[in-house]
Amino acid sequence: MKMQKAWFYEEYGSKEVLKLGDFPLPVPHENQLVVQVQAAALNPIDYKMRKQPIIPIEFPVIPGCDMAGVVVAKGDGVSKFEIGDKVYGNIQDFNAEGKLKRLGTLAEFTLVEETLVAMKPENISFEEAASLPLAVQTAIEGFKTAGFKAGQTVFIVGGAGGVGTLVVQLAKQLYGASQVVATTSTPKVEFVKSLGADKVVDYTKTGYEEVQEKYDLLYDTVGHTWKSFVVVKDDGVIIDITWPLSCQKAVYSSLTVSGDILEKLAPYLESGKLKPVIDPTGPYHFSDVIEAFRYLETGRARGKVVISSFPSQHFPPTSSFLDY
Repeated sequence: MKMQKAWFYEEYGSKEVLKLGDFPLPVPHENQLVVQVQAAALNPIDYKMRKQPIIPIEFPVIPGCDMAGVVVAKGDGVSKFEIGDKVYGNIQDFNAEGKLKRLGTLAEFTLVEETLVAMKPENISFEEAASLPLAVQTAIEGFKTAGFKAGQTVFIVGGAGGVGTLVVQLAKQLYGASQVVATTSTPKVEFVKSLGADKVVDYTKTGYEEVQEKYDLLYDTVGHTWKSFVVVKDDGVIIDITWPLSCQKAVYSSLTVSGDILEKLAPYLESGKLKPVIDPTGPYHFSDVIEAFRYLETGRARGKVVISSFPSQHFPPTSSFLDY
């Protein structure tokens, strides 16, 4: 059996249960692609599932949802992509699978259905592309769930995080919000303004009860709806992307995983209207995954925590899979 290098865990627990070792190379089935991973991004769901049985899994498990890379093999029925194409996407379609895929994205090669990926825009790097899928799909789903309309106002809790940075940008660029307000800590105020926020509330200095205006949409990316609900209008909508909900007035926004969503964003990425945000401590090297998780779990990341420098990147993408 041919093997590859990957990070995996064989029991629930802290980041220390992660091991770097050999894992079987994937074989594509119908409508599936094998992608040589060039970059991957970490998400809170990756460590939450590692710590406790949120979703049924079969050990050993390689964590990771987001990736960007090069197609090196494809199964029967694949029609949209060719070997050598540069693609990106979220490989974990929780709604369709019902359980976590054992082969995540913290591996040299991963397996994904062609419907879940899109062509990587040429003007963004693999690292930038990998930072987007799950976060941008989550961000968009929240606006859809809220029925948000152009001209409405939005108050975003957590404007500097992986999802929050995209919610701020999308509110202006895609959904036509008339006013975008976001919270963050003192060191990140100017950064969140640079994303397009009309006003930034420094939560270390101003409480939610001190906010004078009321907003059509409260978009909570942190799980503070139990106290931030005071900023929403009486007929407004509260979206919370965290679980469990911290306020009965909130509506939970889940996730639709699809390559079509990413394809529709291509013009915004190519024009620079939507910009991926990678935490300045990264990208982390493939060998430093445990350190990357340690940082992510502090909750202080600005944008996304990204992993790069995968071992197989030292080989030509389209030939290395066959030669492994």
